[in-house]
Amino acid sequence: MAADKKLFLALICFICVICGSAFARVDHIDITSRSEYLGGKSFGLAGKYERIQGRAYFALNPSNPHDRVIVDLDKAPRNAKGEVEFSADIDVLVPSHGNGTLFINVPNRGGRFFIREQNVDDYYLRQGYTLAEVGWQFDIRPDPKLLRLYAPVVRGITGRVRADFVVVDKLLDHPLGHVITGTIGGTGYPVADIRAKDAVLTERDAPLAQRKTIAAKRWRFTDDRTIHFDDGFVPGRIYEVIYTAKDPAVVGCGLAAVRDFAAYVKHDPQSFVHAERAYAMGISQTGRFLRHLVWQGFNADEEGRQVFDALLVYVAGAGRGSFNHRFAQPSRDAQPLSPLFYPTDVFPFTDNPETDPRTGVTAGLLDAARAEHVVPKIFYVNTAYEYWSRGASLIHTSPDGKFDVPIPADVRIYFIAGVAHIGGAFPPAKNAELSIRGQQLDNPLRIEQLRHGLTAALDEWARDGVAPPDSRYPRVLFRQLVPVSELATKIVHGVELPRFNYEVYRTDFGAEWAHGIVTEPPRVDGVYPSLVPQVNADGLEIAGVHLPEIDVPLATYTGWNRRDPQTGFPDSRASFVGSYIPWTKSEIDKRYNSAEDYFGRFTLTALNLLRERFLVVDDVPAVLKRAVEEWNYATK
Repeated sequence: MAADKKLFLALICFICVICGSAFARVDHIDITSRSEYLGGKSFGLAGKYERIQGRAYFALNPSNPHDRVIVDLDKAPRNAKGEVEFSADIDVLVPSHGNGTLFINVPNRGGRFFIREQNVDDYYLRQGYTLAEVGWQFDIRPDPKLLRLYAPVVRGITGRVRADFVVVDKLLDHPLGHVITGTIGGTGYPVADIRAKDAVLTERDAPLAQRKTIAAKRWRFTDDRTIHFDDGFVPGRIYEVIYTAKDPAVVGCGLAAVRDFAAYVKHDPQSFVHAERAYAMGISQTGRFLRHLVWQGFNADEEGRQVFDALLVYVAGAGRGSFNHRFAQPSRDAQPLSPLFYPTDVFPFTDNPETDPRTGVTAGLLDAARAEHVVPKIFYVNTAYEYWSRGASLIHTSPDGKFDVPIPADVRIYFIAGVAHIGGAFPPAKNAELSIRGQQLDNPLRIEQLRHGLTAALDEWARDGVAPPDSRYPRVLFRQLVPVSELATKIVHGVELPRFNYEVYRTDFGAEWAHGIVTEPPRVDGVYPSLVPQVNADGLEIAGVHLPEIDVPLATYTGWNRRDPQTGFPDSRASFVGSYIPWTKSEIDKRYNSAEDYFGRFTLTALNLLRERFLVVDDVPAVLKRAVEEWNYATK
């Protein structure tokens, strides 16, 4: 009997060791705050939510096959167990009556989407999701409200880092980090030695124009994160500085943080919250993050189990990002003028394997997930902006842009016609932010009108196997997807369409790129042709999912807007925004017999979206209310 007891205890110890190993990726959670969310407000059947804030602490084994893809993880400091430790901010809402699903928003440059104090979108709360925001980006700008990754750092390594930028006003000083608007962006890497003479500053007047070196005596670093130019940086030029930095962060730990927090909630019996399923949503930068996560095999945890059951990938275009290489700058994206030539739009672009005509490499975004049988359900949702300025056509065409390619059964692609990357205000106005101000009024249409319907459809698919709406995107075969030169009209209501769109650059990052090291500046060797959706005589796109404003229009809505001339590059497209091109009252009167005629047609279109499951019933009143506001504005 004593021997049996010893054997039993030994077995228990062995199980504990195995379980400890299986769940050790999240080593522990430091909870710093627990509170009732929004003062204990109840959200339908889900009831009240508890808000739990803190930091998750992780430990990775560099020899684990699922972690070896993390660049420089093997060079990072290790603990006594031989593991690499790091941590990340977390913010979690737990419902009184949950639906069994963890829904993670991957924070765009540290900002929250689900968990807010104001302008709360209660749709997700009413569904009973456990909502989480997990920090993954190490170089978030200083702000205690932002969520960040506390990445391990590799000491003693140096390397060349590049920073490019354009300005909208003359400036003598500019930060090295990535600035989008205001404080949105990333801090980047400091200069290793501001007295060193190996940094190079150049300027050029177009993305592919020859770089002109600015004499070293005319500029300097004022500190390790700021550059000064005696003549002043001016609009109409692209500036680029290449310098030596040291001590790179292990940036790829951000991918592991999101992966392992979801796995912890799904599988660890000691987790402070549990869920059967896990979904993730990414918008723009973080939509690219999710494409990258799947591509590099992070939808399998360290034990090979599937992490995310479903992904909502919004406005990512064809991109991935600077999320896992040495001296990576996660905030850097690809905009019409800057940033340029970072590892943002890199082959492969499609989920199924295609062959790169330049290199002969055959690959697909889902190759790693298929190999481990962990393919999630995926919605790719792009707007007109992504087709004009983010190469979105490449996610469903051959790399040469000549043919449509099949998409997997587990994927849907939805093109939202006539919508920009970010929606403008209503009534329409020019953007208050000079850096993204266009020549036309901002397009006020927003993808938010469809986001709830898309979430509901994806949830039904992942949870119950109910097929979502068929994909809707423009096809080459049907002449719905064309080069800019073949658009059906070149001028709409007195406004000329852009003469060119963004085509993804074929970029050679150097001999060590396979090991996660970039040679700066990279070499550009042509483009992958990207196409734009065909338009009708009003300049409105034919294919895709149509908001009522596209089928029952009072104006032309586009995904492009030329830059304000005072900011330089007036023939180039402004970042992120689209155009609202108003029609005259006489043009509207020719289209509709009366206000009642307009409202009737608008209502039918909205109800069709509801029937097709792109809208939820709760949102229909707000959509119809907007119809009245738009009519009153357009016909005043």
